[in-house]
Amino acid sequence: MVELGPDESPYFNRELSWLQFNQRVLAEACNEQYPLLERLRFLSISGSNLDEFMMIRVAGLVGQVQRGLETPSLDGRSPSQQLAAIRQKLAELSQRQQAIWRSVRDGLAGAEIHIADEQRISPAAYKWLKAFFLEEILPIITPQALDPAHPFPFVQNEGMGLLFTLTRDETNEQLIEMVLIPSALPRFVRVPHRVTGESGVLYISIARLIQRYAGALFPGFTIEGDGLFRVLRDSDIEIEEEAEDLVRTFRSAIQRRRRGQVIQLELEEDFDPAAEALLLEQLGINEAAVIKTDGMIGIDGLAEIVREDRPDLKFDAYSPRFPERIREHDGDAFSAIREKDIIIHHPYESFEVVVDFIRQAAADPDVVAIKQTLYRAGSQSAVINALIEAAEAGKSVTAVVELKARFDEEQNLKWASKLERAGVQVIYGFTDWKTHAKVAMVVRREGESFRTYCHFGTGNYHPVTAKVYTDLSFFTADPKLGRDAAKMFNFVTGYVEPHALERIHIAPIDLRAEIYRRIDIEIAHAQAGKPAAIWFKCNQLTDEGVIDRLYAASNAGVQVELITRGICCLRPGVAGLSENIRVKSIIGRFLEHSRIYAFANGHALPSTQAAVFISSADMMSRNLDRRVEALIPILNRTVHDQVLQQVLLANMLDTEQSWWLHPDGNYSRVTAAKEDGAKPFNCHRYFMTNPSLSGRGGALEAGAVPKLTMRRGAA
Repeated sequence: MVELGPDESPYFNRELSWLQFNQRVLAEACNEQYPLLERLRFLSISGSNLDEFMMIRVAGLVGQVQRGLETPSLDGRSPSQQLAAIRQKLAELSQRQQAIWRSVRDGLAGAEIHIADEQRISPAAYKWLKAFFLEEILPIITPQALDPAHPFPFVQNEGMGLLFTLTRDETNEQLIEMVLIPSALPRFVRVPHRVTGESGVLYISIARLIQRYAGALFPGFTIEGDGLFRVLRDSDIEIEEEAEDLVRTFRSAIQRRRRGQVIQLELEEDFDPAAEALLLEQLGINEAAVIKTDGMIGIDGLAEIVREDRPDLKFDAYSPRFPERIREHDGDAFSAIREKDIIIHHPYESFEVVVDFIRQAAADPDVVAIKQTLYRAGSQSAVINALIEAAEAGKSVTAVVELKARFDEEQNLKWASKLERAGVQVIYGFTDWKTHAKVAMVVRREGESFRTYCHFGTGNYHPVTAKVYTDLSFFTADPKLGRDAAKMFNFVTGYVEPHALERIHIAPIDLRAEIYRRIDIEIAHAQAGKPAAIWFKCNQLTDEGVIDRLYAASNAGVQVELITRGICCLRPGVAGLSENIRVKSIIGRFLEHSRIYAFANGHALPSTQAAVFISSADMMSRNLDRRVEALIPILNRTVHDQVLQQVLLANMLDTEQSWWLHPDGNYSRVTAAKEDGAKPFNCHRYFMTNPSLSGRGGALEAGAVPKLTMRRGAA
């Protein structure tokens, strides 16, 4: 058992823990069990993840340093110390990304997908690309001389550009010209099969295309050198609490974000020193914010190549199941929910169930009211359209649209405007809190009374992410949950603080207190010699108060198992601190996103007596103190079994996609313990091939779902 060193903090640094998470994502790009284009997808995801980290987290630290703030992080580091540690890790991460890119690119070439950035191309491809450049690219791009007569052009966030060093043929005058690459252009150009006359596919990046044919852009000049660069800017939005018009304030803030401070400049390794100095001066940054690479700039752009139609180089196509129990009710969601609670496990079960719930409510003449929270809904939303249909049908429809959903602010403003035009009552919630809870309620007239049907989710009402994020959708007609949901909406829409809640716990009111209370109960059970255990599944664990409570539970003898996909500031496996705590992270084909909190409640886990909750909240201070979140108890026996003994237990048993967190902050892959006779177990494969306990129909009730056990470690 490891002991805590005299200079070691009991907590891991949040930012460095996030970088560890992105390293695990990047490791999937090296997974030779995955098809090549899926490996490329993980590489691209690691790039887009890193961009957002720079634009938000690193930008925040830079701002603190510039303002002279010395507020320490949870592990005691100053902002400047964190930046120094981050930049060291960033350099390592960047080098690893490039090495993986070269390896995957070679593999793709072997599979007849060629990226011709640095290679010779056939005469036919050269001719086609030149014509494409002259006809499609040249009219769009604009060269600009960089001299006192021409102001330095604005480079937008995530903008890419080329600098050319030129000599005028007639006078030998030297110039530097900038060509900004319009964001509307694709990152890669695909040469059609008919041109190459071969079975393979040829791609070339738009930057390399411009460099190859730049002579047509600068007639009468000799090109002495060129170089590609990319800019990332501070993209966080800060809103004053006393903002009078939230919509107008956010529209203005989105405009300001596009011109945020430059946080990082990516350059090619052989970038001209004079041109580099000019960029640094004009963009107002220091060398610490410069990343130089001899490979691909803008790794996120590789997502365009992932779209290549090569099923043999991708995961086998998967179509989510439509729950048999709803089908047995002829697709009538209200009838199925009225019979008993049901939980839908995305993406293994179809998101259409959620959409149909709202669509059916819109078309049902007995439905009188619909209330819905909207955090991220995507650019094409069937849920939004269903709400509009309901309002146009004369129903009372209320939508809580969260304007502060990062990078979705602009889309949410558009949805809010469209909803309002249709007659939906649109509420923007609190100025200083985000409404992050995923709740929908439908009030329906049945006989002489009204019945409330509710949907509580761990993920967003987003049709795209619902295909790749693992989330839970809980449907119920429990009157107590319905009354609590109504109080939660009144809290958000009218600032009426809920009293006498019967089932739900709401952040920032009492969700934290309930988590603390449940941990304390487990401590008391351990001290009394009863079985005591805690199983958490969440995306991030950073809150000091929760971590300290879990440390206290460990010291009391409570067995704590944490499945934390991303950031984890808790240090496990330390003598006298966390020796009874284990932490694992699951990274695989689907993004783990559901939040489940289970407490043994005096009986060995898993059991029917356990206290089980699902939630929209991670164990982060922002979720517990600065967001409106919901913690929902799971009381129905079948749903309880599904969440605890199917979903959570399968995640616990996974050996093929899991990583252990060690006391030094590093992670290593989990392997099946051969000496115990355990077989490898993949939780994603299990969910893809087995129906859910609450979603199966009557015909599948007996023995259709393999029972998982802790002892055997397999189905």
